[in-house]
Amino acid sequence: LIKLYPKKGALVLAVSAQETADVVETRLLVEEFAVRRAVPAPGRLLARLQELLAEQKAQAAAGDLAALAVSDRCFHAEIVRNAGNEILARLYDQMRDRQLRMGVAVMHAQPDRVAKNIAEHEEMLAAIRDGDGERAAHCVRQHLSWVKVLVRGDDR
Repeated sequence: LIKLYPKKGALVLAVSAQETADVVETRLLVEEFAVRRAVPAPGRLLARLQELLAEQKAQAAAGDLAALAVSDRCFHAEIVRNAGNEILARLYDQMRDRQLRMGVAVMHAQPDRVAKNIAEHEEMLAAIRDGDGERAAHCVRQHLSWVKVLVRGDDR
C-alpha cells in the first residue's frame, strides 16, 4: 500500500484496476455467503446495522467522506462477523485498508454514489430484518456490482 524510499520518504500507491477487481470479487464471495449465514439476524446485529446506517447519513450530510468510508466498511464487516466463521472474518479484515482507500477514492470520483450506497444499505438491512437471506445476498451482489462496472470504465 505504501512504497518506502530510504532518506526520501514514502509514496501511497494508487489502487490499480486489477486490485479493485480482485477485492470486489473476494468481497462478493465472502459477503454473499456471510449475509445468508447472518439470517435470521439477532437483535444486536440489527441494532448495530441501524446505528451504522444513521452514522453514514450524518457523515454524508456533513460531507465527511473519510468517516463515511469507515462506517460503510463497518456495516459490511459487522455482517461478516455475524456469519459465525472466524477464519472468514479474519480474511475479510485483511482487506480493510484496501477497502477504505477504494471507498474514499470512489466517493470523491463519484459523489452520487454516496446516496446510492446508503439506499442500498437500507435495502440490505430491510432484507436482513425480514429474514430473507436470498434477497439480502441479491442486495449485496447489486451493491458491489457497480464497482465492477466502474473498473471496466462504464457508468451505472
